[in-house]
Amino acid sequence: MRTLKTMVAAAVAVSLLSGCGAGAAAPGSSSGAAAGPAAVAPSGPPSGETLVVYTNSNGEGRGEWLTKKAAEAGFKIEIVGAGGADATNKLIAEKNNPIADVAFGLNNMYFEQIKAAGAIEPFTPSWSGEVDAAKGDKSDSKAYWPLVQQAILLGYNSAKYTKDQAPKDWTDLWTQDKFKTRYERVTGLGTATAQLVFASILTRYKDDGGDLGISDEGWKQIEGYFKNGTPAVAKTDLFARIASGDTDMGQMPSSIIAERQKSFKVTVGTVMPSVGVPLAIEQVALVKGSKKKDEALKFINWFGSAQTQGEWAQQFNSMPVNTAAVAKAKPEVVEFFKTLKQQDIDWNFVQANMGKWVEKIELEYMS
Repeated sequence: MRTLKTMVAAAVAVSLLSGCGAGAAAPGSSSGAAAGPAAVAPSGPPSGETLVVYTNSNGEGRGEWLTKKAAEAGFKIEIVGAGGADATNKLIAEKNNPIADVAFGLNNMYFEQIKAAGAIEPFTPSWSGEVDAAKGDKSDSKAYWPLVQQAILLGYNSAKYTKDQAPKDWTDLWTQDKFKTRYERVTGLGTATAQLVFASILTRYKDDGGDLGISDEGWKQIEGYFKNGTPAVAKTDLFARIASGDTDMGQMPSSIIAERQKSFKVTVGTVMPSVGVPLAIEQVALVKGSKKKDEALKFINWFGSAQTQGEWAQQFNSMPVNTAAVAKAKPEVVEFFKTLKQQDIDWNFVQANMGKWVEKIELEYMS
Protein backbone atom coordinates (compact mmCIF):
# COMPACT_ATOMS: atom_id res chain seq x y z
CA MET A 1 0.00 0.00 0.00
CA ARG A 2 1.52 3.31 -1.04
CA THR A 3 1.37 6.66 0.74
CA LEU A 4 1.28 10.01 -1.04
CA LYS A 5 4.14 12.42 -0.36
CA THR A 6 3.03 15.17 1.99
CA MET A 7 2.41 18.50 0.26
CA VAL A 8 1.73 21.99 1.50
CA ALA A 9 -1.65 22.03 3.24
CA ALA A 10 -2.34 25.69 2.61
CA ALA A 11 -2.39 25.16 -1.14
CA VAL A 12 -5.65 23.33 -0.85
CA ALA A 13 -6.97 24.40 2.52
CA VAL A 14 -9.58 26.64 0.90
CA SER A 15 -11.30 23.46 -0.10
CA LEU A 16 -11.55 22.37 3.52
CA LEU A 17 -13.95 20.34 5.38
CA SER A 18 -17.42 19.04 5.45
CA GLY A 19 -20.33 19.80 7.70
CA CYS A 20 -22.57 21.15 4.97
CA GLY A 21 -25.41 19.08 6.33
CA ALA A 22 -28.75 20.31 7.56
CA GLY A 23 -28.65 23.92 8.58
CA ALA A 24 -25.23 24.67 7.10
CA ALA A 25 -24.66 27.10 4.29
CA ALA A 26 -23.66 25.52 0.99
CA PRO A 27 -20.90 26.82 -1.21
CA GLY A 28 -21.68 28.01 -4.70
CA SER A 29 -21.77 25.39 -7.39
CA SER A 30 -18.55 24.76 -9.29
CA SER A 31 -18.09 25.02 -13.03
CA GLY A 32 -15.15 22.65 -13.41
CA ALA A 33 -17.10 19.41 -13.79
CA ALA A 34 -17.75 18.01 -17.22
CA ALA A 35 -20.99 19.06 -18.89
CA GLY A 36 -23.50 16.57 -20.20
CA PRO A 37 -25.45 13.72 -18.61
CA ALA A 38 -24.19 12.09 -15.46
CA ALA A 39 -22.38 8.81 -15.96
CA VAL A 40 -24.12 5.57 -14.97
CA ALA A 41 -22.51 2.16 -14.56
CA PRO A 42 -23.24 -0.34 -17.32
CA SER A 43 -24.80 -3.67 -16.44
CA GLY A 44 -22.69 -6.76 -16.01
CA PRO A 45 -20.16 -8.17 -13.55
CA PRO A 46 -16.82 -6.56 -12.65
CA SER A 47 -14.11 -6.88 -15.30
CA GLY A 48 -11.31 -7.49 -12.81
CA GLU A 49 -9.30 -4.48 -14.04
CA THR A 50 -7.16 -2.92 -11.31
CA LEU A 51 -8.63 0.31 -9.98
CA VAL A 52 -6.48 2.90 -8.22
CA VAL A 53 -8.40 4.39 -5.29
CA TYR A 54 -7.24 7.57 -3.51
CA THR A 55 -8.51 8.03 0.03
CA ASN A 56 -7.83 9.63 3.40
CA SER A 57 -9.96 6.94 5.04
CA ASN A 58 -7.69 3.90 4.84
CA GLY A 59 -6.46 3.87 8.44
CA GLU A 60 -7.56 1.55 11.26
CA GLY A 61 -7.51 -1.37 8.84
CA ARG A 62 -10.03 0.18 6.48
CA GLY A 63 -7.79 -0.11 3.43
CA GLU A 64 -7.07 -3.78 4.03
CA TRP A 65 -10.69 -4.58 4.78
CA LEU A 66 -11.93 -2.80 1.66
CA THR A 67 -9.34 -4.46 -0.56
CA LYS A 68 -10.36 -7.90 0.73
CA LYS A 69 -14.12 -7.29 0.51
CA ALA A 70 -13.80 -5.77 -2.97
CA ALA A 71 -11.87 -8.84 -4.14
CA GLU A 72 -14.65 -11.07 -2.84
CA ALA A 73 -17.07 -9.02 -4.96
CA GLY A 74 -14.86 -9.35 -8.04
CA PHE A 75 -13.03 -6.00 -7.88
CA LYS A 76 -9.27 -5.56 -7.82
CA ILE A 77 -8.26 -2.28 -6.18
CA GLU A 78 -5.06 -0.56 -5.13
CA ILE A 79 -5.51 1.82 -2.21
CA VAL A 80 -3.37 4.98 -2.10
CA GLY A 81 -3.73 6.70 1.27
CA ALA A 82 -3.05 10.31 2.25
CA GLY A 83 -4.34 13.14 4.41
CA GLY A 84 -7.29 15.10 3.05
CA ALA A 85 -5.29 18.12 1.90
CA ASP A 86 -2.55 15.98 0.36
CA ALA A 87 -5.00 13.79 -1.54
CA THR A 88 -6.82 16.86 -2.81
CA ASN A 89 -3.59 18.41 -4.03
CA LYS A 90 -2.59 15.18 -5.74
CA LEU A 91 -5.89 14.79 -7.59
CA ILE A 92 -5.74 18.37 -8.85
CA ALA A 93 -2.09 18.10 -9.88
CA GLU A 94 -2.84 14.94 -11.88
CA LYS A 95 -6.04 16.15 -13.54
CA ASN A 96 -4.53 16.19 -17.06
CA ASN A 97 -3.03 12.73 -16.64
CA PRO A 98 -5.02 11.01 -13.88
CA ILE A 99 -3.62 8.06 -11.99
CA ALA A 100 -6.61 7.41 -9.75
CA ASP A 101 -9.94 6.04 -10.92
CA VAL A 102 -11.96 6.63 -7.74
CA ALA A 103 -11.54 8.92 -4.72
CA PHE A 104 -13.39 8.58 -1.43
CA GLY A 105 -13.25 9.71 2.19
CA LEU A 106 -12.66 13.40 1.40
CA ASN A 107 -15.38 15.72 2.54
CA ASN A 108 -17.59 18.24 0.75
CA MET A 109 -15.23 21.16 0.69
CA TYR A 110 -12.24 19.16 -0.50
CA PHE A 111 -14.34 17.75 -3.32
CA GLU A 112 -15.65 21.23 -4.17
CA GLN A 113 -12.06 22.27 -4.85
CA ILE A 114 -11.37 19.12 -6.87
CA LYS A 115 -14.57 19.60 -8.85
CA ALA A 116 -13.77 23.25 -9.56
CA ALA A 117 -10.43 22.11 -10.98
CA GLY A 118 -12.21 19.71 -13.33
CA ALA A 119 -10.67 16.57 -11.83
CA ILE A 120 -13.91 14.65 -11.18
CA GLU A 121 -17.05 14.21 -13.25
CA PRO A 122 -20.80 13.88 -12.61
CA PHE A 123 -22.26 10.43 -12.10
CA THR A 124 -25.34 8.83 -10.60
CA PRO A 125 -24.84 5.77 -8.38
CA SER A 126 -27.41 3.01 -8.13
CA TRP A 127 -27.98 3.91 -4.47
CA SER A 128 -28.66 7.62 -5.10
CA GLY A 129 -32.22 7.28 -3.84
CA GLU A 130 -31.03 5.91 -0.48
CA VAL A 131 -28.99 8.94 0.60
CA ASP A 132 -29.77 12.56 1.40
CA ALA A 133 -28.30 14.19 -1.71
CA ALA A 134 -28.07 17.50 0.20
CA LYS A 135 -25.22 15.99 2.20
CA GLY A 136 -23.22 15.60 -1.00
CA ASP A 137 -22.78 17.78 -4.08
CA LYS A 138 -25.54 20.39 -3.93
CA SER A 139 -25.25 21.43 -7.57
CA ASP A 140 -27.24 19.94 -10.44
CA SER A 141 -24.12 18.27 -11.83
CA LYS A 142 -23.48 15.95 -8.91
CA ALA A 143 -19.84 14.87 -9.01
CA TYR A 144 -19.57 13.44 -5.49
CA TRP A 145 -21.98 11.53 -3.26
CA PRO A 146 -22.07 11.03 0.56
CA LEU A 147 -21.03 7.84 2.32
CA VAL A 148 -20.18 8.30 6.02
CA GLN A 149 -20.75 10.93 8.71
CA GLN A 150 -18.03 11.74 11.24
CA ALA A 151 -18.14 13.97 14.29
CA ILE A 152 -14.87 15.79 15.09
CA LEU A 153 -14.47 15.65 18.84
CA LEU A 154 -12.29 16.63 21.78
CA GLY A 155 -11.77 13.41 23.72
CA TYR A 156 -10.28 13.06 27.22
CA ASN A 157 -9.07 10.28 29.52
CA SER A 158 -12.12 9.51 31.67
CA ALA A 159 -9.89 7.76 34.22
CA LYS A 160 -8.33 11.16 34.97
CA TYR A 161 -11.39 13.41 34.71
CA THR A 162 -15.06 12.99 35.45
CA LYS A 163 -17.53 14.66 33.11
CA ASP A 164 -17.82 17.57 35.55
CA GLN A 165 -14.03 17.92 35.84
CA ALA A 166 -13.34 17.65 32.11
CA PRO A 167 -13.16 20.67 29.80
CA LYS A 168 -16.44 21.95 28.42
CA ASP A 169 -14.98 23.39 25.23
CA TRP A 170 -11.73 23.60 23.28
CA THR A 171 -10.94 27.04 24.68
CA ASP A 172 -10.80 25.62 28.23
CA LEU A 173 -7.58 23.81 27.28
CA TRP A 174 -5.42 26.92 27.20
CA THR A 175 -7.45 29.22 29.46
CA GLN A 176 -7.65 26.91 32.49
CA ASP A 177 -4.38 26.09 34.25
CA LYS A 178 -5.30 22.47 34.99
CA PHE A 179 -5.48 21.65 31.27
CA LYS A 180 -2.63 23.78 29.87
CA THR A 181 -0.05 20.99 29.85
CA ARG A 182 -2.44 18.07 29.46
CA TYR A 183 -3.64 18.25 25.84
CA GLU A 184 -1.99 17.24 22.60
CA ARG A 185 -1.64 20.07 20.11
CA VAL A 186 -1.24 19.45 16.40
CA THR A 187 2.08 20.02 14.64
CA GLY A 188 0.64 20.26 11.12
CA LEU A 189 -2.54 21.38 9.38
CA GLY A 190 -2.58 18.90 6.49
CA THR A 191 -5.53 16.88 7.77
CA ALA A 192 -9.23 17.58 7.55
CA THR A 193 -9.64 16.82 11.26
CA ALA A 194 -7.17 19.53 12.33
CA GLN A 195 -8.64 22.07 9.94
CA LEU A 196 -12.15 21.32 11.17
CA VAL A 197 -11.06 21.98 14.75
CA PHE A 198 -9.63 25.39 13.83
CA ALA A 199 -12.66 26.23 11.70
CA SER A 200 -14.82 25.41 14.71
CA ILE A 201 -12.83 27.82 16.88
CA LEU A 202 -12.14 30.68 14.48
CA THR A 203 -15.66 31.07 13.11
CA ARG A 204 -16.85 31.98 16.59
CA TYR A 205 -14.77 35.17 16.32
CA LYS A 206 -15.88 36.40 12.91
CA ASP A 207 -15.15 40.12 12.51
CA ASP A 208 -15.37 41.85 9.14
CA GLY A 209 -12.81 44.39 10.35
CA GLY A 210 -10.42 41.84 11.79
CA ASP A 211 -7.34 40.22 10.30
CA LEU A 212 -8.57 37.69 7.71
CA GLY A 213 -12.11 38.20 9.00
CA ILE A 214 -11.25 37.19 12.59
CA SER A 215 -11.17 39.44 15.66
CA ASP A 216 -8.05 39.99 17.77
CA GLU A 217 -9.64 37.82 20.44
CA GLY A 218 -9.99 34.97 17.94
CA TRP A 219 -6.31 35.07 17.05
CA LYS A 220 -5.49 35.29 20.75
CA GLN A 221 -7.25 31.94 21.16
CA ILE A 222 -5.11 30.38 18.43
CA GLU A 223 -1.99 31.80 20.06
CA GLY A 224 -3.08 30.27 23.35
CA TYR A 225 -3.60 26.88 21.73
CA PHE A 226 -0.03 26.75 20.40
CA LYS A 227 1.63 28.30 23.48
CA ASN A 228 0.30 25.49 25.65
CA GLY A 229 -0.28 21.76 25.35
CA THR A 230 2.26 19.14 24.32
CA PRO A 231 3.15 18.70 20.64
CA ALA A 232 1.92 15.60 18.83
CA VAL A 233 4.62 12.96 18.46
CA ALA A 234 5.26 11.65 14.95
CA LYS A 235 4.05 8.07 14.43
CA THR A 236 2.73 7.91 18.01
CA ASP A 237 -1.00 7.52 18.38
CA LEU A 238 -2.85 9.94 20.66
CA PHE A 239 -4.45 7.00 22.45
CA ALA A 240 -1.01 5.49 23.12
CA ARG A 241 0.04 8.78 24.70
CA ILE A 242 -3.15 8.87 26.78
CA ALA A 243 -2.54 5.28 27.93
CA SER A 244 1.03 6.12 28.96
CA GLY A 245 -0.03 9.26 30.82
CA ASP A 246 1.97 11.49 28.49
CA THR A 247 -1.14 13.50 27.70
CA ASP A 248 -4.82 13.35 28.62
CA MET A 249 -6.82 14.68 25.69
CA GLY A 250 -6.87 15.72 22.05
CA GLN A 251 -8.78 15.77 18.76
CA MET A 252 -10.35 12.62 17.34
CA PRO A 253 -12.99 11.64 14.75
CA SER A 254 -15.90 9.75 16.27
CA SER A 255 -15.47 6.49 14.35
CA ILE A 256 -12.00 5.65 15.72
CA ILE A 257 -12.86 5.88 19.40
CA ALA A 258 -14.31 2.42 20.09
CA GLU A 259 -11.49 0.50 18.44
CA ARG A 260 -8.73 2.69 19.88
CA GLN A 261 -10.16 2.30 23.38
CA LYS A 262 -10.05 -1.45 22.95
CA SER A 263 -6.56 -1.50 21.43
CA PHE A 264 -4.95 0.80 24.01
CA LYS A 265 -7.08 -0.21 27.00
CA VAL A 266 -8.20 3.29 27.83
CA THR A 267 -11.62 4.89 28.07
CA VAL A 268 -12.28 8.38 26.78
CA GLY A 269 -15.10 10.79 27.34
CA THR A 270 -16.04 13.34 24.70
CA VAL A 271 -16.63 17.06 25.09
CA MET A 272 -19.86 18.54 23.75
CA PRO A 273 -19.45 22.33 23.57
CA SER A 274 -22.60 24.39 23.90
CA VAL A 275 -22.10 25.57 20.29
CA GLY A 276 -22.06 21.95 19.06
CA VAL A 277 -19.43 20.00 17.15
CA PRO A 278 -18.43 20.10 13.48
CA LEU A 279 -19.36 17.18 11.24
CA ALA A 280 -17.31 15.77 8.40
CA ILE A 281 -19.24 13.90 5.70
CA GLU A 282 -17.06 11.57 3.67
CA GLN A 283 -17.84 11.40 -0.05
CA VAL A 284 -17.02 9.28 -3.10
CA ALA A 285 -16.24 10.50 -6.63
CA LEU A 286 -15.37 9.27 -10.12
CA VAL A 287 -12.05 10.67 -11.32
CA LYS A 288 -12.41 12.44 -14.66
CA GLY A 289 -10.32 10.87 -17.40
CA SER A 290 -10.17 7.41 -15.85
CA LYS A 291 -9.45 4.80 -18.50
CA LYS A 292 -11.46 2.32 -16.45
CA LYS A 293 -14.59 4.40 -16.04
CA ASP A 294 -17.12 1.58 -16.35
CA GLU A 295 -15.31 -0.54 -13.77
CA ALA A 296 -14.95 2.48 -11.46
CA LEU A 297 -18.70 3.14 -11.64
CA LYS A 298 -19.48 -0.50 -10.86
CA PHE A 299 -17.14 -0.33 -7.87
CA ILE A 300 -18.82 2.83 -6.58
CA ASN A 301 -22.23 1.16 -6.93
CA TRP A 302 -20.98 -1.77 -4.86
CA PHE A 303 -19.11 0.30 -2.27
CA GLY A 304 -21.92 2.75 -1.55
CA SER A 305 -24.63 0.11 -1.46
CA ALA A 306 -26.63 -0.53 1.71
CA GLN A 307 -25.03 -3.96 2.04
CA THR A 308 -21.41 -2.77 1.87
CA GLN A 309 -21.96 0.40 3.85
CA GLY A 310 -23.79 -1.58 6.51
CA GLU A 311 -20.84 -3.96 6.82
CA TRP A 312 -18.43 -1.00 6.86
CA ALA A 313 -20.47 0.63 9.64
CA GLN A 314 -20.40 -2.57 11.69
CA GLN A 315 -16.67 -3.05 11.22
CA PHE A 316 -15.56 0.54 11.83
CA ASN A 317 -18.18 2.01 14.18
CA SER A 318 -19.23 4.52 11.55
CA MET A 319 -22.54 6.25 10.84
CA PRO A 320 -23.62 5.65 7.21
CA VAL A 321 -25.44 8.25 5.18
CA ASN A 322 -27.22 5.48 3.25
CA THR A 323 -30.53 5.22 5.11
CA ALA A 324 -30.92 1.55 4.19
CA ALA A 325 -27.56 0.83 5.86
CA VAL A 326 -28.38 2.53 9.17
CA ALA A 327 -30.15 -0.59 10.47
CA LYS A 328 -26.81 -2.43 10.29
CA ALA A 329 -24.87 0.29 12.13
CA LYS A 330 -24.13 -0.25 15.79
CA PRO A 331 -27.03 0.97 17.98
CA GLU A 332 -24.74 3.06 20.19
CA VAL A 333 -23.40 4.89 17.12
CA VAL A 334 -26.90 5.59 15.82
CA GLU A 335 -27.97 6.84 19.24
CA PHE A 336 -24.89 9.04 19.54
CA PHE A 337 -25.70 10.81 16.28
CA LYS A 338 -29.33 11.26 17.30
CA THR A 339 -28.23 13.22 20.36
CA LEU A 340 -25.36 15.07 18.69
CA LYS A 341 -25.62 18.84 18.27
CA GLN A 342 -24.06 20.00 15.00
CA GLN A 343 -22.20 23.29 15.19
CA ASP A 344 -23.67 25.95 12.92
CA ILE A 345 -20.68 27.04 10.80
CA ASP A 346 -20.64 29.49 7.90
CA TRP A 347 -18.86 27.21 5.42
CA ASN A 348 -18.78 29.84 2.68
CA PHE A 349 -16.78 32.03 5.06
CA VAL A 350 -14.51 29.14 5.99
CA GLN A 351 -13.93 28.12 2.39
CA ALA A 352 -13.03 31.67 1.41
CA ASN A 353 -10.52 32.14 4.24
CA MET A 354 -9.06 28.83 5.39
CA GLY A 355 -6.07 28.90 3.05
CA LYS A 356 -4.98 32.26 4.47
CA TRP A 357 -5.76 31.12 8.02
CA VAL A 358 -3.52 28.08 7.59
CA GLU A 359 -0.71 30.24 6.25
CA LYS A 360 -1.00 32.71 9.12
CA ILE A 361 -1.13 29.93 11.74
CA GLU A 362 1.90 28.17 10.29
CA LEU A 363 3.97 31.36 10.00
CA GLU A 364 2.98 33.16 13.19
CA TYR A 365 1.96 30.53 15.72
CA MET A 366 3.49 27.18 14.78
CA SER A 367 7.02 28.37 13.97
